[in-house]
Amino acid sequence: MEIKFDSVAEIIEAAQNMNITISKVCLMQSAEDTETSEEALYASMAENLKVMKASIKSGSRKGVKSISGLTGGMAYAFKSHVSKGNSISGSLLAETIYNALAVSEENACMGRIVAAPTAGSCGIVPGCLIALQDNFNIDDNKLIMGLFNASAIGMVLAKNASISGAEGGCQAECGSAAAMAASAIVEMMGGSPEMCGHAVAQAIKSLLGLVCDPVAGLVEEPCVIRNASSAGIAIMAADISLAGIKSIIPVDEVIFAMDKVGKMLPFQLRETAMGGIADTKTAKRITKELFE
Repeated sequence: MEIKFDSVAEIIEAAQNMNITISKVCLMQSAEDTETSEEALYASMAENLKVMKASIKSGSRKGVKSISGLTGGMAYAFKSHVSKGNSISGSLLAETIYNALAVSEENACMGRIVAAPTAGSCGIVPGCLIALQDNFNIDDNKLIMGLFNASAIGMVLAKNASISGAEGGCQAECGSAAAMAASAIVEMMGGSPEMCGHAVAQAIKSLLGLVCDPVAGLVEEPCVIRNASSAGIAIMAADISLAGIKSIIPVDEVIFAMDKVGKMLPFQLRETAMGGIADTKTAKRITKELFE
C-alpha cells in the first residue's frame, strides 16, 4: 500500500490495516520513496536525536547569550529554579520547558540544532520527547521511532497547510511542531494511531491563529518563550488523547482550517516584524538600537 502523506486519515488507515504504528508506516514508505534502506534512515534519525540531546545540554549552560543580546540564560535560570525545588510545574512539564528553552536559545546563539520542523520551532519536539524519556525511562529506540511518527505528521502539515511563519504565522511553525510532538508522545506512551490523530487536532486547535511577530526580525523574542509554551500544549494534547478524549473536528479538517487561517492573516503578522509584539514601543526601541 503506497502512502502519499496526503492526509493524517490516510496514514492512520494504513497503520490500522497493517497493524503497525504510524512511525513504522513512515519508515517503510520513506525507505521506498528515497530508495534507501530502513536501516540507513533509522541511523540518520538516530543522529538527529544525538544532535537534539547535545543542543539541550549546550543551550542550558550558564552564560549562554545570543549575538543580539535579546536571549540567553533562560534555560539555565529555569533549570536552576527547578533544581532548587521552586517550580510549581510537575517534573515532566518542568523539564519540557527548560529543554525547549535550551534548544531555542542554542538556535538563537547560532548553535547546532535540528529544525523540527523549523529552526524557529526547534525546541518543541526535542523538549517534549527527551523529557518524556527521562521521566518514564524510555529507551532511544522509542524516541527515534517517535521522531518518525512526528515526521509523518510534519509531511502532511507541509503538504496541506504550511510550516513557514512567513507564510502562515507562528501557528505554522510552533503549531506544527506541537502537533508533531503530541502525536509522537501518544505513540511512545502506547496510544493508538487514531489517538495520535486526535492529539494532532487538539494541539493545532490550541494554537490556531498564533501570529509570527519576531522583534527586530530575529527568531528570539517572543519565539523562544513560545517554544516552551507550545511544548506544554503538546503534552496536554497528548495526555487528553491518551485519556480517550476525541477531537470533535476531524484532524484533517483542522489542518485545512489552519491553512485558511494562515492565508487570512495580514502580512504584518507573518514574520515581517511589523505587527504584534514586534510593533510595541519597547520592541521598536530594541530594533533601533540593534540596527544602529
